[in-house]
This record gives sequence, structure tokens and C-alpha cells, in this order.
Amino acid sequence: MPEGDTVYRTAHRLDDALHGRTVTRFDIRVPRAATVDLTGQTVQHVVPRGKHLLMRIGEFTLHSHLRMEGAWLLYRAGEKWRHPAFKVRAIVGTAQQDAVGIDLAEVKVVATRDEQQLVGHLGPDPLSETWDAADAAARIRADGRSIHVALLDQRNVAGFGNEYAAELLFLRGVLPETPAADVDVDALLDLGARTIVANRNRVVRTFTGDSRRGRSTWVYGRAGRPCRRCSTLIQRGALGADPTHERVTFWCPNCQR
Repeated sequence: MPEGDTVYRTAHRLDDALHGRTVTRFDIRVPRAATVDLTGQTVQHVVPRGKHLLMRIGEFTLHSHLRMEGAWLLYRAGEKWRHPAFKVRAIVGTAQQDAVGIDLAEVKVVATRDEQQLVGHLGPDPLSETWDAADAAARIRADGRSIHVALLDQRNVAGFGNEYAAELLFLRGVLPETPAADVDVDALLDLGARTIVANRNRVVRTFTGDSRRGRSTWVYGRAGRPCRRCSTLIQRGALGADPTHERVTFWCPNCQR
């Protein structure tokens, strides 16, 4: 599942491949940006911002969001794709490589000076050089909802998704429905920042320290299975800002109180 660490790795991989290269093919396959052509422009940088990816080309920015299934893949110029063409939403090609965005949920092209219109609402990003833990903690403490919902709100802190929320709350022994104001938010964010930094360069994200298949999480995706610590069965529920935005929750009723 793409979360902040996935986007970080993707952005750095794309930047390594495209930085300073001239665009030879630019094809956006979404209606609002389909007529934009940045061929001949130079790729300046590819940077992550929470779960958002910003590819700066010339004086413009190609913005994308991976959501649940999206990905950016790199191919040698002219190489046959390993996925159906109908999944492609964006192509940025150079003489050396093609960056192909598949199943992207959001694709927009804006002037780079207007980037803030797309990401200005985001809270502090623990993978950013400007990470401000105190600001993020203040935002979460002021949130009147449950800690699970507050932690997922990208306006509070950018980059944590549902897997991080479930795992961090387990590690801190906090039930998902606990009011945010009743949680040691500073300790939670310190753990979260250290964990996502540790995961940002790993091929397989892990919270347990074990990257083997089926061993990387404590509670996420393990409903009905024994807790790795106490053997109590992991529970599953749902929480959200409203009934249309509920996310699945996982917790151990013994380790989280």
C-alpha cells in the first residue's frame, strides 16, 4: 500500500533517472491535462510531499497521487511495458528512459509557482527536511476526533496511512478510538517519524523488524489471528471522519487499552 515511505522511494528513484534530462515524450491520459505538452523541457526535480509526488519540469509541475493502487515504473526507452496500456495515466519520457504512471488516482499539471494550491493544506511531513514535530503534535492534540482518524488526516501530519496508524497505535498500546487529546502525541509522533525514516529505503516495509512475508506487521491485516505478543485474537473494526470515509482498524484488545 503506497504511504509516505513508498512515495519517498518512488520520487527519489524517478529523480535519479530523470533529473536534468530533456523530455522527449509527454503524454497525460486524463481529460483535464491531456493537451499539455512539456516536450523539450528539462526535468528539474522529482520530490515527495507526504503521499503526493511532484515532478517539476521546466516551469511546470506534474502532480500525482498514488492512492491505493498507483505506481510509477521506469522502462528503458522503447522497452515493452509489463502492464496493460489502459492502466497508464501519464508518460514522461527521455532519450534514456520512460517513466510510466499507472493507476494514478490524481494527475494534474500546474505552474510550479502554484504548487501550494495542491499541497499547501498538508501538515508537517516526517520525511521532509523541514519536519516540525511540535507543529504536527499541536494539530493532532487540537483534533476532537479519535487518534486513528486524527493521525490519518493529512492536514495534521502528511505521510501516514492506515497501515502506519494501526501499527503505531499497537506499539504505543493505544486503542484506535481513544480521543486524540488523551494520547501522548509527542511520543506517538516520535515513534512514527523514526519508523517511517527507517522504512523509507527498505524494499519491504516492516514494523516488527522482520521483513519476511507475513511477518512484517503486528496487527495490520491480521484480524482473527493471535497477537504476536500475548496470543489474544486481533480485532477488526472501522473508524472514519464520517460513514463514507471509514477505514479498517486492527488492534489487540489486551495490548491496547
